[in-house]
This record gives sequence, structure tokens and C-alpha cells, in this order.
Amino acid sequence: MVVKMARGRGRGGPISGRGGGPPPPGVILSRLQNKSKSPYVPHHPFDFILCEPAFQRVKPAPNEDTFTQALMKRNSDLSPTEQEQASVLNLVTKIQNAFDHLIVAPGNFDSCQVDESRQVGSFKKGTMIRGHNVADIVVVLKTLPTKECVGALGTRIVEQLKGAGGGGGALKMTTNERGFEVSNQEATVKVLVATVHHNLRKLDPEIHLDYKIVQSHLAALRHCRWFEESAHHSSVKVLIRLLRDLKNRFDGFEPLTPWMLDLLAHTSIMNNPSRQALPINVAFRRVLQLLASGLFLPGSSGISDPCDGNQMRVHTSITLEQQDQVCLTAQLLVRVLAHGGYKQVLQGDSKTISGSLMLNGVVVTPLDKAYEKPPADAAAKESDAEDNMDAGVAATDEAMETNDA
Repeated sequence: MVVKMARGRGRGGPISGRGGGPPPPGVILSRLQNKSKSPYVPHHPFDFILCEPAFQRVKPAPNEDTFTQALMKRNSDLSPTEQEQASVLNLVTKIQNAFDHLIVAPGNFDSCQVDESRQVGSFKKGTMIRGHNVADIVVVLKTLPTKECVGALGTRIVEQLKGAGGGGGALKMTTNERGFEVSNQEATVKVLVATVHHNLRKLDPEIHLDYKIVQSHLAALRHCRWFEESAHHSSVKVLIRLLRDLKNRFDGFEPLTPWMLDLLAHTSIMNNPSRQALPINVAFRRVLQLLASGLFLPGSSGISDPCDGNQMRVHTSITLEQQDQVCLTAQLLVRVLAHGGYKQVLQGDSKTISGSLMLNGVVVTPLDKAYEKPPADAAAKESDAEDNMDAGVAATDEAMETNDA
């Protein structure tokens, strides 16, 4: 319970202005205006790992060896096989070499000019999931990315692969709104087209790729650089793979983007008083506890985007209903996990937790939603406010990356 202390009556009667009379009208108006303009101060939800020194343990920590082994086995089951990794790497290397050759010696190809090409996404980060042999490459053009030049670029890359003896007969190229895909029977490479920064304001939606999509591709480059510098720890990669699997199985986590999961895993593993990587069982439980305590709810400081100059909180790109959905799902999984239901968490899905569960003599029932949609007019205003708050980049941040479906 929060007790609010209020100033009582001053000595000699109520508080008055100078000279014993009431404050002038201008002073009252000024006070009301300052009160209405009070700064918005977000707060961080309760995090036991950060507060652990303040809570002295009265009994030994429980033995979670079985839970840890279950997590590592799940990660092993999700990790791609050596053959899958080799198939993706083979196709990525050939396409990367084709782009390098096109940059150095474009020859008679004048549909566009390539500035650079870099790998991004889960394959580059080492978090790919078994059975989803997809890699991502971002290609930055010096010229404006017209829809025609994207198709011409894809055709030229396939021709170079065939000329280099890269299994051209089995190759297939298809264009889409983000660029094009090159695939064979064993792997797929998504080529995501962007342009240099000074061309962004020249984009015409009628003839060029969408502005938000191009921006999200440039953001993917920044995210990949940050990951290589800050989140390269093996435990972070293991936790990301587990979280992506959790998102695929539980519908409540569907709003979480790959970039949000990367930041969640890094924060849970590395953000602690010792600045040392936490054990995987502690970090996995911590992610659910943070989401359950409201890390991605309105009023929370959340996680600031390290690649955004304005330090935008990443969870502001999802709607209020989705924020409540994520929190609701995490709260239920925390309760299931607290009563020994780690098998339901690691192997179950939304149907598993849709009804009551009996766990070690305790009945765990689903929770009700806390957020209610406002009337239609208010909902429209809310939607407009969200669109103005965020330019839309975060909403599509790395949506092009492998969803590990």
C-alpha cells in the first residue's frame, strides 16, 4: 500500500499568499499549468536479480539441474544439423561472391549500382532453428531501388551463379516487396534491398520500394553490428533460440519481433550486478518474470533500442492489446514454471495452457485479459497517436528476418 503524505494546514491558518491574502490568480494558473505539464517518468518493473542483495536467502536455493538439462536438450533439438548449416553456408557464400564480383566488375549491367552487401538475421547470428534453412543478406544500392531494378538484379545474380557452376539448374528466383529470394532444394537466401541514406527522401512509393521497408533493412544492418559487438556470448545465442521456439508455440508471444527477443535475451543474461553471464536456467526464468511483471507494458522503462538515436523503447511499436497479451501469457507461464511444469513450458503450446492444469497438487488456471478495447472513435484516435509516436520503423524492424516458423 502506498501512503501519500500531504502537507496540512500551516501555522496560523491555511496557506496564503504574501501579505496574508490568497495567491493572485496568475500564480494559481501557473501552478495548474505546471502540474499538467509534469514530466512522464517511466519505471522499471521489479527484477529479483537486480534486487537480490536486498533479499537475504533463508534457505538454500533449489536444485534445478533437471530443468537446466531440459533446457539444454531443447536447445540441442532446435539447433540445425551440420548438413543444414553447410547447405545454407554454401548458397550464401556463392551469392555473396556474386555480389562482390558485381561491385568490382559490373560489366554491362546498368540497372542499378551495388554499394555493399552484408549478412544479417539468425544464420549470421548463429541462432537459426532446425528445419528453417533461410539466411538473409542486405544489399545497399547507390541508386534508387526501383521495382524493375530489383528483378534485374536477381536475374543477374542467378546468371552469375549458373556461370560459376553453382547448381544453376536447381536455382529458383522470386521477387517480393522486400527484394528477392534465391533458393534451391536445400536452402533459401532472402536478399533484402536497401539504398544509401541520402536517397531515402527521394523514394517514390509508386516506383520504388516502400520507405519503411528500406529503413527496416538498414536497421537490420545496425542490429547485426550491435549483436556482433555486444551479444556474441554463447549463452545469449542459446537463450534466443529458446525464446524464438517459445514464440512459435505460444500465440501470446507472437507480437514479439526477432529484435525484441535479441534484446530480451541479452538483458536477461548480462544485465546483473556481477556483469557475468547468468546460468541459462536463471536467465530463461528471468525473461518470463520480467515480461510478467510488466516490462513491456505502458509506464515501463522497458528496453531502450541501443541502435536508435532517440533511445526509443522497443515495446512501444506493438499495440496496447498486444502488450497485455504478452504480459498475460508470461504470467501464466511463470505460474506453471513455479509449480514444476517446465515440461509444459518447453514442449507445450497455447492449447496446453488454455484450460486448468494440475501441477503437484496445485491447480493453475488461465488469467483474464486486463486490457479492454475502447469504443471505435477512441480506438481510432489511439491508433493515430501510435502512428505519430513511431514512424513505423520499429513495427517492421527485422520482420524480414527468419521467423523460425
